Amino acid sequence: MAHPLASEAHTLTPAAVFDWLDEAAELRAEAGLTRTLRSRAAEEPLLDLAGNDYLGLTRHPVVTGAAAEAALRWGGGATGSRLVTGTTALHTELEEELAAFCGAEAALVFSSGYTANLAALTALTDPDTLIVSDAYNHASLIDGCRLARADVRRAPHSDPAAVGEILAGRTQRRALVVSDSVFSVDGDAAPLAGLSDAARAHGAALLVDDAHGLGVLGPGGSGALAAAGLAGQPDTVATVTLSKSLGSQGGAVLGPRRVIRHLTETARTFIFDTGLAPAAAGAALAALRLLRAEPERADRAREVARALAGQLTAAGLRACEPDAAVVSVRAPSPEAAVAWAADCRRAGLAVGCFRPPSVPDGVSRLRLTARGDLTDAQIADAVRIIAELAPRG
Repeated sequence: MAHPLASEAHTLTPAAVFDWLDEAAELRAEAGLTRTLRSRAAEEPLLDLAGNDYLGLTRHPVVTGAAAEAALRWGGGATGSRLVTGTTALHTELEEELAAFCGAEAALVFSSGYTANLAALTALTDPDTLIVSDAYNHASLIDGCRLARADVRRAPHSDPAAVGEILAGRTQRRALVVSDSVFSVDGDAAPLAGLSDAARAHGAALLVDDAHGLGVLGPGGSGALAAAGLAGQPDTVATVTLSKSLGSQGGAVLGPRRVIRHLTETARTFIFDTGLAPAAAGAALAALRLLRAEPERADRAREVARALAGQLTAAGLRACEPDAAVVSVRAPSPEAAVAWAADCRRAGLAVGCFRPPSVPDGVSRLRLTARGDLTDAQIADAVRIIAELAPRG
C-alpha cells in the first residue's frame, strides 16, 4: 500500500525535494544538537585536550619526518586498492611490527579504524551468527553490526554475566562477542577477562576495539588485550586505530593468521577501498618504533589522566575515574556543555564536547584527552579554566 504522502511527493518541484532537511535541522537546533565544522590553523595558541593524541606524537619530528619521507618516496597516495597497487613495503613493515608489538599472529592495515571495524564485523559473521554487542559500543561497531546481516543482541554495559545469558540461549551456529576495550565517553575499561570467559563458555569468539587502549594500556602500551592476558589468543581479534596514540591515520585488525587471510580475501572495506596513504603508514610506523623505545610514554598518559580527574573532582566537578587516558566531566545539559566548551576555548583550552546521540546514556559531557606530553603546570592550568567556567546551578 502506498504511503499517504506518496502522491504529494510526486508533485514536489526540484527546489523542494530537500525541504525536509531544513525541518530536521530545526528539530536538532531545538534539541541543542547543532554541529558545525571549525577550521583550525596549523599553529593555535590553545592547550589541546580535545584531540586523541594520547602520547603527544602527532607533531614529534621523528613522526612528521617519516611521513614526509614516505610521501616523497612513495607519492601522495596509495594509488589504488591494496590488492591492486595500494600495498607498499611500508604497509607490510607496519603490519609485521604492529602484530609483534601487540602479541598477535598477524595484522591487516585499513584506511581508518572505522573501516577496520566494519571489515571485522561483516567478514567474521553471517546470517547464522549471533552478535552480542555492548550497549555503549562505538558507532563504528554499531554500524558494523547493522551491516553484518547477523542476529544482533544488545548487552548491558560491561556485564559478562548478561553476555553469558544471551549466549546460552542462542540458536545460531556461530557467535561473536563485541566490545570496546576502553569506552570513548567515560573512559572506563571493559571487563575483558570476564567477557572472554563468557564467550569461551559458549563457543563464541571475542572482538575487541582497542582504539583507546593501544599505546596507553598493557606492558609498554601494547594494548588492553595484553593487559588482560588475552593477546595472541586463537579465539580473540582486536581492531585498533593509528590516529590516536600513534599520531597518524588509519586502522588495523589484529588476530590469528587465518582471520587476517579471511579478511584480505573477503572484507569489502579492504578490497574496494584505496589503501592507506604512504605518509600515514610511515608516520604510524615511526610512532610505533618510538613507543617501543620509550614505553614510559604509556605510563605518563595514565598518570596525566589520573591527575586531571583527581584535581577536577577536588574542584567540585563530576569527573569520571579514568581507566586509560579519557577523562569526562558531566554537564547539566547539551546547551550547557556546548557553552562550557566554547568558554574554555576562548580562555585558551580546547576540550571535547559530547552530546546525544554520541553519548549512550544521554548525559552531555566535556571530554578531555590526557596527553602524555602535558606538564604538571599545564594540567593545573586546564583544571583551573574548566572549574572557573563550569555551569552554575
